[in-house]
Amino acid sequence: MFASGWNQTVPTEEAGSMAALLLLPLLLLLPLLLLKLHLWPQLRWLPADLAFALRALRCKRALRARALAAAAADPESPEGGCSLAWRLAELARQRPAHTFLIHGSRRFSYSEAERESNRAARAFLRALGWDGGPGGSDSGAGSAGEGERAAPGAGDAAAGSGAGLAGGNGAARGGGAAALLAPGTTVALLLPAGPEFLWLWFGLAKAGLRTAFVPTALRRGPLLHCLRSCGARALVLAPEFLESLEPDLPALRGMGLHLWAAGPGTHPAGISDLLAEVSAEVDGPVPGYLSSPQSITDTCLYIFTSGTTGLPKAARISHLKILQCQGFYQLCGVHQEDVIYLALPLYHMSGSLLGVVGCLGIGATVVLKSKFSAGQFWEDCQQHGVTVFQYIGELCRYLVNQPLSKAEHGHKVRLAVGSGLRPDTWERFVRRFGPLQVLETYGLTEGNVATINYTGQQGAVGRASWLYKHIFPFSLIRYDVTIGEPIRDPRGHCVATSPGEPGLLVAPVSQQSPFLGYAGGPELAQGKLLKDVFRPGDVFFNTGDLLVCDDQGFLRFHDRTGDTFRWKGENVATTEVAEVFEALDFLQEVNVYGVTVPGHEGRAGMAALVLRPPHSLDLMQLYTHVSENLPPYARPRFLRLQAAGAYLPLTPTRYSALLAGDLRI
Repeated sequence: MFASGWNQTVPTEEAGSMAALLLLPLLLLLPLLLLKLHLWPQLRWLPADLAFALRALRCKRALRARALAAAAADPESPEGGCSLAWRLAELARQRPAHTFLIHGSRRFSYSEAERESNRAARAFLRALGWDGGPGGSDSGAGSAGEGERAAPGAGDAAAGSGAGLAGGNGAARGGGAAALLAPGTTVALLLPAGPEFLWLWFGLAKAGLRTAFVPTALRRGPLLHCLRSCGARALVLAPEFLESLEPDLPALRGMGLHLWAAGPGTHPAGISDLLAEVSAEVDGPVPGYLSSPQSITDTCLYIFTSGTTGLPKAARISHLKILQCQGFYQLCGVHQEDVIYLALPLYHMSGSLLGVVGCLGIGATVVLKSKFSAGQFWEDCQQHGVTVFQYIGELCRYLVNQPLSKAEHGHKVRLAVGSGLRPDTWERFVRRFGPLQVLETYGLTEGNVATINYTGQQGAVGRASWLYKHIFPFSLIRYDVTIGEPIRDPRGHCVATSPGEPGLLVAPVSQQSPFLGYAGGPELAQGKLLKDVFRPGDVFFNTGDLLVCDDQGFLRFHDRTGDTFRWKGENVATTEVAEVFEALDFLQEVNVYGVTVPGHEGRAGMAALVLRPPHSLDLMQLYTHVSENLPPYARPRFLRLQAAGAYLPLTPTRYSALLAGDLRI
C-alpha cells in the first residue's frame, strides 16, 4: 500500500510543480498589473536599450584599452603621444592604404594623413626652436609641467598641453635659433574645411601646441575678442580671407600675433606661406612625448561657442573629450568600411570632433566638403559610395526642398546622424530618400552630457532609460522661466520633473564627466554649475536647455533658456547683437530676439528699435555697421520700429504667455 501511495503521489507533485512554473511568470507580472502597466511604455523599448547599453560599454572598454596602450608606449614613438597623435599613428600602421579623406578630386590614405601631419608638426616645432632632424628628436627636448608650458600672458595660462621644448630664453637648446612661438602656445586657425585644416590641426597636436578654431565669418571686434580670449600667439589664415581681413591686420599685428597664410599668393608684409614651410619638412614621425599631456583633462583645443550673454566664449576641449569623441560613430553603429559625408564647418564640434575625430575612431572614410550643396549632394553620394550622412536640420530641409533628381534614387546612404531635425522635415526626408535610419543627437561643445536617439523615434533627441542614465547620467529638473532659476524644495534641493513636463537638463560633474569651462576668468562660467541639486555638496552642469521626457522615456527638445536662439546652424547671443546696434548714435533702445519663420529651422533675428530724438533711421549706416561687426548668421533679418514709451497692458493671455516662456520682456 505504501508503494501504491508513492506511485500516486509522484504524478500529483509533478503536476503541482508544473503548475507553479506556469504561474511564476504571472506572479512576476502581477506588480505590473497592479501598477496598471505603468512601466510597459518604457519596457517595450528594453531590447533596444539593452543593445545600446552593451554597445556603449564595449566602446568605453575599447577607448580605455587604447588610452592604457598609449600610456605604456615608448615616449620616443608616436604611439606615446596625445590621443590624436597615437590614433593617427595606429591607423597608419593598421590601415595604411585605406582612404581616410576625400576632398574634391583629392584622396588621402591614412598613411598619407600621418605623413602630412608629421610635416606640419615639424614646421611648428621649428617655430618653437626645435630641430629634431629627419627621424629623430632633439636630445635637449623634454617634458614640462602644464604651468611651465603655458605661453606668457595667455588667456588660459594654466591649461596647456604638450611638452616644454625650450629653455627660459625661448630658444631650443639644440638648435640655437630664436623661437617664434613659446611652448604651450595657442595657434588659431581661420580656415575653411579642407585637408590643410586637418593637417595643421593634427600637426599642432603632435607638436604639443593648443589649437583654436576661429569661425570663418568673424571679423573686426568679434574676431579680435576671440583671439584675445584664448590667448592666441599666432594666426593661420586662408589667403582668400586676406582681402576682407585687411582692415583688421594692424590690430592683429598690434596684438603681437605671428601671421601665416595657408597657401601661396601676394601676401602683405610680415605674412609668410606656412604651407611652403610645411612642404619643406621631412615626413618622419615626431616623438610622442612632445604631445603627451600631463593629465588627460589638460586643454588641447578651443572651440568658440555663443554664451547666453556677450561675445563668443572659448570652450576648453580636453584630451579626454578628444578620446571620448573617437567613440561617437561606434555608438551610432557606424563601421570602418562606411563612407561618411561631412559638409559641416570644422570650427564647430559637430564637424571636427564628431565628424573627423569620430571617423578616426573607427578608421573609416570621410568625404569632406568645404560648402554644402543641396544640388550636388546625391551625385556626390553616388560618386563616392556614401553610406553615412552627418547633418544639421537645415541641411535636411534644403534637400527635401530640392527638385526631384535621378541621383537621389539608388544611393547607398543607410544612416543620417546629426541634430536639429524638425519632425515635419524628418518625416519628409525619410519618406522621400529612404529606406534609411535617422539618429538624432543632442550635445553641447562645453557640456558633459549627450543623448542619442538610437531607436529612430521621430522627433526625439534621445532616451532617458535607466540603462542609459546609468552609463551617461543626467536629470531633468523643474525650472521657473519667469525668474530663470531651477525650482527648489523646502530643503533647498531641486525637483525632478514628471513625464510630459519641461525640465532643465543637468548632468553631474565628475572626474569621468568634467566641466572645464572657458578660457579666461571663472566669471565666464557663471551659472553653468548648479550646487546642492539633489544632495548637499553635489555639482551639476547646467545645459541651459529645456527638454521633455514622455511616458515612453523619449527625450524631446523644448526650448532654450537665456537670451540665445539658433539660426543657420549657429547660436546667436541676443546681447551681442544688441550691443552692436546700441553703438549707433541714432538708436535709443534696442531689443533683439528670435522669431520663427515658416519653413525654416530655428529662429531668425528680429531687432526692435526705438529712435533717439531728433534722429531719423539711417538704413545705409545701420547696414554698413552691422555687416562689419556681426557675422552673417547673427545679423537680424527683420527690423521693427517702435515709439518710445510704448507699453502694452498685462492681459491674462499675455501673463500666461510670460509664465510659459512664449513671451519675453
